Amino acid sequence: MQFSEVIKELRKRSGISQQKLAEKLKLSYPTINRWENSKFDPNPRISIVVRDYIKTLGKDYADLLVYFSDAETQKRKAGSLTAEAAEASDDFMGIKDMESMLWQAACSIRGEKDAPKFKDYILPLLFIKRLSDVFEDEIARLVKDYGDEKSAREIIEADHTMVRFYIPEEACWPVLSGRKAFNYPPAKTPKTVGERITNALRLIAKENESLQGVIDREDFNATHNGEREISDEALSKLIEKLSDPKYRLGINDVEPDFLGRAYEYLLRKFAENQGQSAGEYFTPKEVGWLIAKLMVPKQGEEVYDPCSGSGGLLVKCELELLRREGKDKVKKPLKLRGQELTGSSFAIARMNMVVHDMEGEVVRGNTMTNPKFLEAGGLKPFDIVVTNPMWNQDNIDPDFYENDPYERFSPRGGYAPGSSADWAWVQHIHASLKSRGRAAIVLDTGAASRGSGSQGDNNKEKNLRKWFVDKDLIEAVIMLPDNLFYNTPAAGLILVINKHKCADRKDKIILINACEDFEKGRPKNYLTDAAVDKIATAFHSGADVEKFLKVMPRAEIAEKHDYNISPSRFIETGQAVEHRDIQLILNDLGKIIAEQTEAEKELRGIFTKLGYKWP
Repeated sequence: MQFSEVIKELRKRSGISQQKLAEKLKLSYPTINRWENSKFDPNPRISIVVRDYIKTLGKDYADLLVYFSDAETQKRKAGSLTAEAAEASDDFMGIKDMESMLWQAACSIRGEKDAPKFKDYILPLLFIKRLSDVFEDEIARLVKDYGDEKSAREIIEADHTMVRFYIPEEACWPVLSGRKAFNYPPAKTPKTVGERITNALRLIAKENESLQGVIDREDFNATHNGEREISDEALSKLIEKLSDPKYRLGINDVEPDFLGRAYEYLLRKFAENQGQSAGEYFTPKEVGWLIAKLMVPKQGEEVYDPCSGSGGLLVKCELELLRREGKDKVKKPLKLRGQELTGSSFAIARMNMVVHDMEGEVVRGNTMTNPKFLEAGGLKPFDIVVTNPMWNQDNIDPDFYENDPYERFSPRGGYAPGSSADWAWVQHIHASLKSRGRAAIVLDTGAASRGSGSQGDNNKEKNLRKWFVDKDLIEAVIMLPDNLFYNTPAAGLILVINKHKCADRKDKIILINACEDFEKGRPKNYLTDAAVDKIATAFHSGADVEKFLKVMPRAEIAEKHDYNISPSRFIETGQAVEHRDIQLILNDLGKIIAEQTEAEKELRGIFTKLGYKWP
């Protein structure tokens, strides 16, 4: 029985529709439909979910479990990787599954390491697991071309460029987790689990130049005062948690920036409260998709993120291009470039680029003080810049701006105040754009209004806004809802810069107030797909929408609003205030007081009868 037949029989016996089955499995209706029409089989993670569901149905469905196992066996005979890598679908590991996996992983080493250190041990193992699962998918892809697993492996051994990352057998997850035997040379057999992990990381880095100095920095076998930093027992528990089959991390098992999301969770859950999040600001994935839709990247364009983090914004720009134009029609991929200071984020960004076959380069360093992408003695210009810099950064010496060798600040309206580098980042981004370049920058909402309406003209941030408004460089300001970002409950905004506005947008600024367009979540709110599409569509149409979008003349913002470009100043999203006669309000208040007195009288009688003394 084929997998499609198993699903059909399952529905027939249980008398449920495709939609109902999708709900029970927590999958989408189109996924069930594609299964039954033999469009594709589930990936290993989803197979676990289906098998577990059939088990819950009892003995009357025992034969379906057998048929299901037979279908799986046909797909991967005797452990061979002859199955085709799963086709792209919406069946990514969900946020809750990811957080559950990471929480269990953290619990396995709790007590041996302080919470802020959890990420230092969990993340490298996630790297190995992700790379190993992707490598398995690569082998499956080559099996289609060369007929069997043995031939595919021989081809890979002869030419490592056939795969994204080459993983030596000794370093693959099945060997690391003890699920597959490996014959080590007598003198090189690891004596501890920690040594086995450390050797695997160093082997992977040795075979993949882009990962050298990135994933091989931790020593899992290190000792301090004669004691292991982390015991083999704890490491074995950690490995076992990550080895659960439902936590597969292959190409199509998890979202593109899975490692970035995992790093974000570990920081937020275990390091942030101890003040060790290092000021890292992560962009919610739906905000990243919104930015990609706002920018509408075109084939062959160069895209830059000066604060790239784990590379999520860059990756989403490429994926948005593929989604919009079709994978087969994109002949010139985007040229992605990023710079990141934090080591772990830098490592994830480099991996993300390669895993997703993207033409990208991520370098490490402080962009503000030492930008790495240079050309002809100055900054290299790009078609698009997308970024989410640290908000209100206050650790930059004001003298630095005056002595900048790249002249990013003085020619662009002056210098940012020491209390916030928000507009200094905008200046750097403008200096990094080609003559027709455009940018989307996530900033604190205060960057749109600080200093406006104050006496005098000495407010530095207002003067910087004035320069950008007067030069007609601001295309849009988009106010986001509260409590989207993990590091703060405050709202953020997206500032859209365009050096070459189209004719009908010249001397105008599009203001969008999307503060009400969210769904409540725990612990954070989020933008729905519909909200992302609504904002992007409204931006591209550029037409007024009541209580949502308003197009303001640039001159009016300058003359009447003192360069305040905050959407909330111009767009009221709430209900109109109802004004009532004061006497009517007092009459209602009197009724409420009378009702309260009567209720207290009844309660007094009840408690007195029960023998209690009313206070």
